[in-house]
Amino acid sequence: MSGPVANNVFRSSGVIASAAGGLSWQDVVTASTVTVSAGNGYPINTTSNTCTITLPSSAEAGDQIIFIDYARTWGTYKIIIDSNGLNYQGEDDTYIVEYDTSGQTVSIVYSDATVGWIPESDVDVTDAPTPPHTQKALFAYGSTGSSVSLSNLVNSSGVVASDVTGVGTARDSLPGAGYGTDKAIFAYGTTSGGNVSMSNLVSNSGVVASDVTGVGTARRGLGAAEYGTDKAIFAYGFTSGNVSMSNLVTNVGVIGTDVTGVGSARRYITAASYGGVAAGTAICGYGYIGSNVSLTNLVNNSGVVATDTTGVGTGRHDLNAAGYGTDKAIFAYGYSGGYLSMSNLVSSSGVVASDVSGVGTARAGAGAALYGGDKAIFGYGDTGSVTAITNLVNNSGVVAADVSGVGTARSAVAAAGYSLSA
Repeated sequence: MSGPVANNVFRSSGVIASAAGGLSWQDVVTASTVTVSAGNGYPINTTSNTCTITLPSSAEAGDQIIFIDYARTWGTYKIIIDSNGLNYQGEDDTYIVEYDTSGQTVSIVYSDATVGWIPESDVDVTDAPTPPHTQKALFAYGSTGSSVSLSNLVNSSGVVASDVTGVGTARDSLPGAGYGTDKAIFAYGTTSGGNVSMSNLVSNSGVVASDVTGVGTARRGLGAAEYGTDKAIFAYGFTSGNVSMSNLVTNVGVIGTDVTGVGSARRYITAASYGGVAAGTAICGYGYIGSNVSLTNLVNNSGVVATDTTGVGTGRHDLNAAGYGTDKAIFAYGYSGGYLSMSNLVSSSGVVASDVSGVGTARAGAGAALYGGDKAIFGYGDTGSVTAITNLVNNSGVVAADVSGVGTARSAVAAAGYSLSA
């Protein structure tokens, strides 16, 4: 059935009624994709699948479209709105627009080219749109026995490319993180001359820039993660001893001065984002304080590091972590009296799960990053000798078997996600 009918949205007869303003209600949509037109209302039935809704490619001020949760199942299978080249709440169509509240009704009206579509009635206005998810990654720097300056790009399918001669000072034992929604930054580390305080920005096409003189204490063995949707944090590490400090990075890649840390000073930790792009939270975990520890520190969306949380799982150092599944994280590998092959999943609320027996070669000093929007990759590392293998992690947090590596085998490597384009 299509065309206007009268009175309430669902009458006792089950017939769908017309929307306010004379909109025409269309047949119930059960497909996984639908292209819609202005002036219509659409009951979206997601009982069995998520539905991606493509909006018109052109619109005029005052155009209106309504979507309703036909079976009250958007909380199980959400709707995703593709704004098809037009803006949505002032953001371009690379941003993610999704609604996942059961029983929800969304009414959108087109304003102008600047703001685009505006939800005039929904229960998640502040959460939609959210920044899109990182699609590509890169591994950079590391040690082959001596520090190197090179990088390997990772495409949105998790395929690692051959070596790109690096820019900047060769070094190892540094971390990387995303910032600015689609770029990355590598900072700190150690060279043959000792610990350094410098950074290298990475463009959204994966090009590593030259050295920027660092701000803050030179150190190695620290962790880094994106937080607050478009900023980054570097935390903990080793100078002439373990430290508890952090340095925040703005959304244009500028590193701030030292902030006295909270929690146990330690080195060879790792960090990752969790909770989803909109939440903007991160977690620092594990490390070495004279012995291996299993503890974590959550980071809120303002970059404030919380006190220690007693860890779950095997205490270890020289592991790495990355986000996966759009709102969760995974810690994997490391060293504790020997090389380890294990992982610990982190929930969307920052709770670390118990050990999962690992898949792939036990090692330490691997890098890890989010790629493909909701997956992760671990690569390179030390097994007793340097290696170039990788392990992909699916969007459920399952670690896959070894993939023969591409590029120079090395350990103490950094990794980060970049680019919103697949």
